[in-house]
Order: sequence, then structure tokens, then C-alpha cells
Amino acid sequence: MLAMRRQLVPAFLMTVVLTLLTGVAYPLAVTALAQLGFKHQANGSLVSQQGRVVGSALIGQGFTDPKYFQPRPSAAGKDGYDGSASGASNLGPTNPALISAVSDRVAAYRKLNGLGPDEQVPIDAVTASASGLDPGISVANADIQARRVAEVRGLPTTDVLALVRRHTQDRQLGVLGEKVVNVLELNLDLDRRQG
Repeated sequence: MLAMRRQLVPAFLMTVVLTLLTGVAYPLAVTALAQLGFKHQANGSLVSQQGRVVGSALIGQGFTDPKYFQPRPSAAGKDGYDGSASGASNLGPTNPALISAVSDRVAAYRKLNGLGPDEQVPIDAVTASASGLDPGISVANADIQARRVAEVRGLPTTDVLALVRRHTQDRQLGVLGEKVVNVLELNLDLDRRQG
């Protein structure tokens, strides 16, 4: 009995110490560092307009009005853009449902943006990302949409393209991925400029 007690007491004490260290102290330290050094990011990179939170710079939202830039399609949740159901459709490249959905999106994109039947459509305009919630679109996608947005809003195309450039984010670490345009921030900037 004494031998068993000599093993159980240190094991129990070690469990308590490690639980406090890894379950309480470490998370509190990480939270404190995040709040001190990266407060905006640690709190969700929330975007406000007129004192009201309208979204996050890190999570894509659905815009359907032609006066707005359209995001990537989303497979997150039942109707898309559901932050609590992030994920892809898991349809493979030969799946007839995916092929049909992409074909429908290509036709809709061409119609919305006044493109001819042979004009190229950026891949990010018709395919969802792995998360289904990407906040950005490619510069090529934004450039095509700029003509429509400028026309609907009655703005010079050069002004809208200048806003696209202003909201273009460089590649991560200068080499990863491609340059993207944050759709939410761009659309909010367009609204601010038009009052």
C-alpha cells in the first residue's frame, strides 16, 4: 500500500501542476501576448462602419447587388458564407455536380459582367476556396468587375480601378499565393465615396 501511495501522490501532483501550466497559464499568456501585440487580429479583424460592425476582413461575405464587387463562390454552409460551417464542397474535378455548377457560374459571371462567350473568366470567380470563406478575389477578377461596378454606380472606370489597386494586398511573405483584393473593404470604400 505504501509503495502504491508513493507512486500515486507524485502522479496526481504532476497532473495538477501540468493541468494548471498547460490548461491555464499557457492559454492566459498567449491571450495576453495576442492582445498586447496583435489586438485587431486577435479580436477577429472586425470591420466597422459608422460605429457598427459589418464584418471581418478575414471572412468572405456574399454580395449580390451589381453595384458591389462579387466575392468567390462559397460552399460553407447551406447557403454559403456561413462562418460556423467553413469548408469546401468536397466535389472532385470529375464530379458532374461540380462541372455543372462551374458551368452555371461561368455563364452567370459572363452575363453579369457583360463578357462575350469566348472571353476568359478568372478561376476564382467560379470556384469556391477550401474554406469557402476567402475574403479576397484575384486582381484579374476585380479588374473585370470594375467596369460593371463603375457603370452601375455612375463612376469613371479609372476611379474604380484606382480603388481596386488601393485595396490590393501583396502576396504573403512576398512569395506565397497571389495578390488579392479584399472585397468587403473595397465595397465599403465604394459606399463611403458615394455617401
